[in-house]
Amino acid sequence: MEKATVVVIGGGATGVGILRDLAMRGIDVLLLEKEDLVNGASSRYHGLLHSGGRYAVKDQEAAKECIEENTILRKIGKSCVEPIGGMFVRLDSDDADFEASWVEGCRASGIEARPLTLDEAFRMEPRLSRHIVSAYAVPDAAIDGFRMSCQNVASAVRYGGRYKTYAEVVGILQKNGELEGVRVRNRFSGEEYDIACDILVNAAGGWCEKVAELAGLNVPVQPDKGTLIAFNQRLANHVVNRLHKPSDGDIFVPHGSITILGTTSMSIDDPEDTSSSYEEIEALMKIGEETFEDLRHYRILRAFAGSRPLYKQPGASGRGASRGFVILDHEKDGLKGMMTIVGGKFTTYRLMAERISDQIAEKLNVKTPCRTADEPLVPEVSEEAKKKAAKYFPSFGTNLAATRLGPDAFERVAKRLEEEPESRALVCECENITLAEIEEIAKSADSHIINDIRRRTRLGMGTCQGNFCSLRAAGIFGRVGSTEGAKDSLGQLKGFLQGRWKGVRPVLMGRNIRETEMTRALYELSFNVNGGKKA
Repeated sequence: MEKATVVVIGGGATGVGILRDLAMRGIDVLLLEKEDLVNGASSRYHGLLHSGGRYAVKDQEAAKECIEENTILRKIGKSCVEPIGGMFVRLDSDDADFEASWVEGCRASGIEARPLTLDEAFRMEPRLSRHIVSAYAVPDAAIDGFRMSCQNVASAVRYGGRYKTYAEVVGILQKNGELEGVRVRNRFSGEEYDIACDILVNAAGGWCEKVAELAGLNVPVQPDKGTLIAFNQRLANHVVNRLHKPSDGDIFVPHGSITILGTTSMSIDDPEDTSSSYEEIEALMKIGEETFEDLRHYRILRAFAGSRPLYKQPGASGRGASRGFVILDHEKDGLKGMMTIVGGKFTTYRLMAERISDQIAEKLNVKTPCRTADEPLVPEVSEEAKKKAAKYFPSFGTNLAATRLGPDAFERVAKRLEEEPESRALVCECENITLAEIEEIAKSADSHIINDIRRRTRLGMGTCQGNFCSLRAAGIFGRVGSTEGAKDSLGQLKGFLQGRWKGVRPVLMGRNIRETEMTRALYELSFNVNGGKKA
């Protein structure tokens, strides 16, 4: 039987943070994720690295945690963070008293909120509504959740940490009130097997309640769905927040080549519910165009949604529920060796991991302190290596590839580009992804479906939404993929397109209808992916 000292359930930001922290302390740790890494809430949010300004009035502790972790993540994850800065802007329809409370809250939390003149604000963000009456600069940033999480895993592996994707925990083994291990099912083969462990950490986010039920425990979690909209270009140069009580549709985050507007807050029963409706999109647009009045002039790429794992507290729901986190030791509930961590935000994932890892290390009598705040996630690709490789990468593609790949994979891809000119062909023009890079990721044992490649490269996440690159990627995956599912090229292609369609359906309006018809014509008529059957 396979064994690990600690098993972590959940491959989101918190889970991978715990994996890295424990591995760096020399603890034998294994992470299990039922899908691919970062498949839940950690990839379905606005990509904001909080300054803490959003919590400065309501939750001083959360605000302080955010600004401290903001500083740390900029240092350890440079290639994952775009330090664009942020603004809080108040409209003439917003409460002036809230602004005064917010300014004081930022001061008390240690958040630098520099007042801007309106001339400064409009120079920084020319598209802002002229109904803005005050503005402040704050140290917000954009962060790539996929990249940050994958780099945590890569760091953990260097220290001996292990992980399995598409490995669903279907049972928790216990005897006489003590944990013995977990039963795991391979999501592709259906095979079930047991893994023994001394400590089990439930870090499954919105699924924490369901995991706890496998052990006969109760962890009350309220999944809270947030819907977001992705636009096809950068509407703003900075993160733009509405300066009022946190509400729906009041954050714009430039992210790579796009802008994300979010988010909503809706209590749901099932964390698997990532649906979005036309009504939600229209409500977000109406609120968003108060800040950017010409918002409807820009093309919407897609909508997407994720569920926040809010720890249930009596009388609190939606935006009234705390965004803080809790750690539960289930020895108090009659099961020694099992712990749960739930709640929190992506910005504070490292702190959450440190707090629970401290408790685990104490239980195991491990004295090694936490070092995750000091050591970079991955070594940076050297300027010399990037300069040498630049002649083989597409224009503006070298730095993008370096941040996506890290030094080892970048070196392998650059060598192929140099030695095999045909590998320089662009598979995804929107994100400047070469054939060599796609093949590098497709050959990995972690790549079971095309979406696994997407999360590691941004394939299909640009303005064409996979219209042109998905067919190419399916062919490449079928040719070089190492997993059984890779060989079903047509099935892979249809699954990928269906995933893209899910986000397009709620925003079928204006130019999007023409784009969708073009996609349908390409794949149903020209390529006949449905074999003559209607979609």
